[in-house]
Amino acid sequence: MGTITNEDLIKRIEGQFPGQATILGEPYGLLTMETTREHIIDVLSWLKNDAVLQFIFLTDLTAIHYPDHEKGMAIVYHLHSLVNNVRLRLKVFLTIDDVHIPTATTVWDAANWMEREAYDFFGVLFDGHPDLRRILNVDDMEAFPLRKEHPLEDPNRVDKKDYFFGR
Repeated sequence: MGTITNEDLIKRIEGQFPGQATILGEPYGLLTMETTREHIIDVLSWLKNDAVLQFIFLTDLTAIHYPDHEKGMAIVYHLHSLVNNVRLRLKVFLTIDDVHIPTATTVWDAANWMEREAYDFFGVLFDGHPDLRRILNVDDMEAFPLRKEHPLEDPNRVDKKDYFFGR
């Protein structure tokens, strides 16, 4: 079982995709890189099919809503190369008004349910997905519950007033 360092991984990715993938950091040793929606499928396909890297396992695919950022939505892919015992996190940032991204089901069949979940909770539209519909919430639900678009508490609640707590 071989291993590849993060530095080797960065060199290979930047060599294959110059200027199309940028490093965001290495929190806890997990290399995190960013790319664009136009290049994500090419990058994912190459990472999976490269004879040396072999990122054959899509561990997770999800979204994150950043309401205070210019690009308010991030699509996050966690990949694992079982052969090289290395993991990689890829992010694609999108504006909240345009959350379209190509489907990764063309690369991994396992992306199907993960993309449906990201659609169900965040409203991310995966273009080309074979069956993009809600998976955990009710079908007629209009909101996306994991977007941070609503206050955490009802401001009209009377049991949260300071005078109930001696303040």
